[in-house]
Amino acid sequence: MESESECSSLLHGEVSSEAPPKPNPELQRLLVFKVYKRRWFVLLVLCLLNCSNSTIWLSFAPVADQSAKYLHATLEDINWLSMVYMVVAIPFSFGSTWMLDTLGLRITLILGSWLNMLGALFRFFGCLGPSNGFSNYAMVMFGQTLCGVAQPLIFFTPTKLAALWFPDNQRATANMLASMSNPLGLLITGILSPKLAKNYNQIPVLLLTYAIPASITCFLATVGIRNSIPPTPPSASAESACLEPFLVGIKLLLKNRAYLLLLLSFGAGIGVISCFSTLLEQILCVKGYDNDFAGLCSALFIAFGILGAALLGLYVDKTKKFTEAVKINLLLTALACIAFSVVCQMPAQKVAVAAVCSLFGFFGFSTYPVAMELSVECSYPVGEATSAGLIFVSGQIQSIIYIILLQGLTKPLAYSPLSTCGKEVLSWRIPVLVMAGLCSFFICIFVIFFNTRYRRLEAEEKNTYGTVQSNGTTACDSSPCGDT
Repeated sequence: MESESECSSLLHGEVSSEAPPKPNPELQRLLVFKVYKRRWFVLLVLCLLNCSNSTIWLSFAPVADQSAKYLHATLEDINWLSMVYMVVAIPFSFGSTWMLDTLGLRITLILGSWLNMLGALFRFFGCLGPSNGFSNYAMVMFGQTLCGVAQPLIFFTPTKLAALWFPDNQRATANMLASMSNPLGLLITGILSPKLAKNYNQIPVLLLTYAIPASITCFLATVGIRNSIPPTPPSASAESACLEPFLVGIKLLLKNRAYLLLLLSFGAGIGVISCFSTLLEQILCVKGYDNDFAGLCSALFIAFGILGAALLGLYVDKTKKFTEAVKINLLLTALACIAFSVVCQMPAQKVAVAAVCSLFGFFGFSTYPVAMELSVECSYPVGEATSAGLIFVSGQIQSIIYIILLQGLTKPLAYSPLSTCGKEVLSWRIPVLVMAGLCSFFICIFVIFFNTRYRRLEAEEKNTYGTVQSNGTTACDSSPCGDT
């Protein structure tokens, strides 16, 4: 009954005003948490799986022209090979969050690894025969769809893995490593795809290259991951019985104002970054920038994003200032997006374009893992996969809307002497300005109105020390939160 009342107070955002009982020294000695070296292997498998899935996602984007020629498709058809990830993720995300919070980490990761491998192999074998147009494209699309189904199984896992296997002073770092392996895959794609497919006949080589790591990772996940949770929990929240069932958690999230604001605003940020990653080559080629330079810009965007995420993750692990870190980084992301909308319309400005892409990645990508941790903090005791999963669904829905909107706002150009785009030349001047406007609007809404307590940290402090400060902060704000 006592645990039920504690859960109830967490659900309704209550902090007891009564003086807490003095902690029992005998009970405190029994609060032993333990971390296992095995956690790093589980994290490695998730990182490899996330990286492989993202290389498959945008493998065609840096070589859209060659891919269209080999598959006898239009550029819009090639864009749909990326967008299918977003389309299938929306209905399958709810099943993925239920599976992760109900059936556990091990089953979810193994299923995701098998779908990812089978999708990669279907893409490759579908292009081995003679190129005959629609059938080749259909096989590649089927493979992409399987990998798209795998994405939510993989993408929702970092917050869950960090919560179950890592102590509170390593959670943000673990989440950062697992989450940033996804953009690392995009970085590899941006560099490798133009090198592997310098002409359209090399597209099968590109597909084989991305299928090999997917197969290796599937083997590691199937053989190496033996448990969903460690024998002894690493923190108080990891052993908590307060986590709500899936449907109850959904209802609670829909009543949580702070979470809904994060859902809408950060989902818009995910949508803008998806647009940037998918359309970058098509935006730059109009002004005379070739595929190699577009790949370099994509690589800089992601590399600096990973660097920013590493620095921000370490900072947040020490300070627990989730809200402040997310708000400041998102404001700087909006400024970088505005700058990109201007410089991408300037020909022969490689240094400026590359610098702005680097800043956009440094501030934009680095926010993702901290925002996912923030979603758990503001929604606890809802399951980690559920809170992170709905934000992902919001991002995917907005990604589809924004990509279709931006493509619809393009205008054909009768003549462009600088273009390296091939036959179809489109003006992206208005679409990139709209993208910057959407990014700025939603970020301003978030910065002005978002505020929350850190419910998971409060619960951990109460379970460990028996106290929660009356202002909703925790002992972590004024003292180190090391292993117990």
